[in-house]
Amino acid sequence: MPQPRIVSISTGPAAPLRTLGGRSVLSGIAKTPVDGPVAVRPLGLEGDEQADLEAHGGLRKAVYAYPQEHLPFWVQQRREHGVAPFDAPLAPGFIGENLLLSGLLEGDLWIGDTLHFDGSNCVLRVTWPREPCYKLCAVMGFATAARTMARQGKTGFYMAVDQVGSLRAGMSIRVTPGQRGLSLAEATRSRWAKQRNP
Repeated sequence: MPQPRIVSISTGPAAPLRTLGGRSVLSGIAKTPVDGPVAVRPLGLEGDEQADLEAHGGLRKAVYAYPQEHLPFWVQQRREHGVAPFDAPLAPGFIGENLLLSGLLEGDLWIGDTLHFDGSNCVLRVTWPREPCYKLCAVMGFATAARTMARQGKTGFYMAVDQVGSLRAGMSIRVTPGQRGLSLAEATRSRWAKQRNP
């Protein structure tokens, strides 16, 4: 099995985002790839901003990672919902992720697992799956995108910064297990059930 690694690193400032309903809201979801190394501080990557620190930032959700393996799924979803340009690959940072990863899926991780990076002192700790909202729908271009992400379990995951350092694309990743009391998949299913049955 290939060694998990960082495919790309993306950051961006908080900026106006037009929702599907036509409103303009402040959001940090728009991110673009940056050349490394990038400094990782307790509140996230240098040069990155979030508009809503309760939902998408702060110490517990400082860094958001997403598996590259899910991107073809979203290309297909956008095509099925008539979102142009059809079949265009999604650029790194499109989903709002800071780290686009390969070889590391949600099913491989548990809350409390830590990620260690070859050649860096940085240590990131898995804290929670993404809980997608209407801003993802705006970026994806169709109204059911957030629900689809949650139901499919293709959420990506947030991490806290246990040890600061710097990261760059291409770094390999080693996962150290935590207590393994709650898997990312279980956390997603639990949250989705609460949303369906408040």
